[in-house]
Amino acid sequence: MAMSDILVLLVVAAAGVGLSQAVVYKVGDAVGWTTMGSPNYTAWAISKTFHKGDTVVFEYNNTYHNVLEVRREDYKACKAASPIATYTSGNDSIKLKRHGHHFFICGKPGHCEAGQKVDIRIPKPTSSAAPSGSPAASPRPATGGKGDVSSPVASPGPSGAATAAPGGLAFALTLLHLAALAGGLLPQ
Repeated sequence: MAMSDILVLLVVAAAGVGLSQAVVYKVGDAVGWTTMGSPNYTAWAISKTFHKGDTVVFEYNNTYHNVLEVRREDYKACKAASPIATYTSGNDSIKLKRHGHHFFICGKPGHCEAGQKVDIRIPKPTSSAAPSGSPAASPRPATGGKGDVSSPVASPGPSGAATAAPGGLAFALTLLHLAALAGGLLPQ
């Protein structure tokens, strides 16, 4: 492989560093997971673009609410009898590990019927290639504003799930520099 081919590969790799980072979303943004004020979780979910690997955080008063992951039929019927998973901490972080729909409801009587339910959909990746000259992926926002319906929120705690990766870019650029030195493109 020619040195110019190696350099092209390194530049492409460096450009891709940090573009597909996971984002953390607080369900309901500033309102959180509640029935108070009749939040519209459908509108909230539609306003986001979720990806595999993202995390959704449900913040709520666990005396009055919980989070149940359910099947489509149970979501539509607000049926809490046989959940896939149950969360009760009041601050539940759930990593979205697959494409498709993720259905969540509050299992307390009457809450789902009052609108405390959300369908989070992760679209399947498209198989079409990006046109020549266009980037294959767009950078994802790392943090968002408080209460801003269209912005993800920063990750709670030190997980780093919603932080940029400047170290990865520096590493890729160092590799590029070393390859240029080794190929005689730069003086030593």
